[in-house]
Amino acid sequence: MNHTVMQILLAGVVVLPLIGALAALLPAPPGLKGRNPDQAVLRHGVTVTGVVLAASIALAAGFDHAKPAEMQGQTDISWIPALGIRIHLGIDGISLPLLVLTALLTFLCALYSYFKMPAGPSPKAFVALILVLESGTLATFAVLDLMLFFLAFEMVLIPMYFLINRWGGENRTYAAWKFILYTLLGSVVMLLGLLLIGLKSGTFDMVALATDNGPKSQLSHTVQLLAVLAIGIGLAVKAPMWPLHSWLPDAHTAAPTVGSVLLAGVLLKMGTYGFVRIALPIAPDGMHTFAPYLAAFAAIGIIYGSLACLALARRGAKGDLKRLIAYSSVGHMGFVLLGIASMTPTGINGALFANIAHGLITGLLFFLVGALKDRYGTTDLDRLAGRTGAALYGRAPRFGGLLAFAAIASLGLPGLAGFWGEMLAMFGAFKPAAGLSRPAFLTFMVLAGIGTLLTAAYLLIVVRRVCMGSKETAEQDALAAATGEGATAGVASGPAASTTVATAPTAVKERAPAVPDVAPYEYVAWTPLAALTVLAGLWPAALLGLTDPAVQNLLGGGS
Repeated sequence: MNHTVMQILLAGVVVLPLIGALAALLPAPPGLKGRNPDQAVLRHGVTVTGVVLAASIALAAGFDHAKPAEMQGQTDISWIPALGIRIHLGIDGISLPLLVLTALLTFLCALYSYFKMPAGPSPKAFVALILVLESGTLATFAVLDLMLFFLAFEMVLIPMYFLINRWGGENRTYAAWKFILYTLLGSVVMLLGLLLIGLKSGTFDMVALATDNGPKSQLSHTVQLLAVLAIGIGLAVKAPMWPLHSWLPDAHTAAPTVGSVLLAGVLLKMGTYGFVRIALPIAPDGMHTFAPYLAAFAAIGIIYGSLACLALARRGAKGDLKRLIAYSSVGHMGFVLLGIASMTPTGINGALFANIAHGLITGLLFFLVGALKDRYGTTDLDRLAGRTGAALYGRAPRFGGLLAFAAIASLGLPGLAGFWGEMLAMFGAFKPAAGLSRPAFLTFMVLAGIGTLLTAAYLLIVVRRVCMGSKETAEQDALAAATGEGATAGVASGPAASTTVATAPTAVKERAPAVPDVAPYEYVAWTPLAALTVLAGLWPAALLGLTDPAVQNLLGGGS
């Protein structure tokens, strides 16, 4: 595709959501109001995010796949000459998949909200915040100037804060404040590291800094250590890395469904992307020093996240399903950080693949759990698995099948997207970069392997409890089918549990709530994620073919 067209498309992808956010706050034109103003603004959100998605797909189609290591569609304009800050945009094989993933998930969230708007204030503000959030996330993956990266990185915080605080559930104010305080404090430290690099090297340009013959050579070992420490803390909070993760479960539990989808699907990727785009190529000596510590924290996070999920999944724990999936993200993102810490092409490619897989699979899981809460009014596992619980296989088989599929994909079943990233990250730890302690990384790899077993354990427990229900639930459904009375919600315990069909009408029964299966709009919102999960699992070369040359280029100093 023509270079000018690529420039326009990339700039449009970043700027159009901002223009759409401003337009969302204006009164709808008389001919576009539809049934009411709320419907008009929600339709506006679907339209704008749909156009952005179409532009990102066109960008991917026009991308020169023969040169994925080169920055394409670049725009480089001086913005603040006194500080050397430029409006520098561009994409390569590392950023392009994240750009498309962000556009896809935001469009699906806007579409889902059109039919299932979360309870809260005016839809105008909701749509505007979603679009500002999209613009900031897309800009994070497209900018090539350190100061612009920081501004884009910060741009997403305020919209997410309001989405949690105004449209969230229980404890939303506490969760929103915890989210904003953690991420802002981390960002302040990160800014110091970015300024240190820019001032010591004389440029904020990420492309120049990442090349051997660029200003990177002016960064001493001490400067690199300080820069990686400061930048790494800010990125680790957003990643989220143990022990800086504690804001995540609260934020996910309180956030509305689409907020959880975007938080897990794209916002967490901003932290790990920063490690690959900034820390690895610009300060490799500092990264090499801190890599074992990063890997250790990643391995602890994998085990910790899995054990926390097991504790939430057990009977009687009153575990929240949204909270469980949030803790699972701590474990899954641990694999991403472990791959990055190996500093090998295999590990980093695995990390980038796991980023995309996690966005698809966990985005689908949060959609499903949100729909489950809409149907039952709760995400408490004990209630969902109890006598009046979900038992989705019998009551909503398509819904139950989708939930089981997403859980199996999340545990890393071969043939689905979740497998390749985690496997490659562990391969990277098996033989880390020269100078890194192989025994230490082998230990981290073993811990990650144990984490995969624990992940399978808690996800299978969740599927069994939510999709199959309790023993009493299964008995009541079989009894109801035999008597032709419809689903019932429980039978008496003890000897009464074996009541025969003939005496069943005299048993005291509590009717179970009617459970709608997957609605048409839910099919539309969820099918792309399920299909891409299968496609990425069966054809990993489509993604690895983009990332590997770009990773080799970064590790080789741009040569």
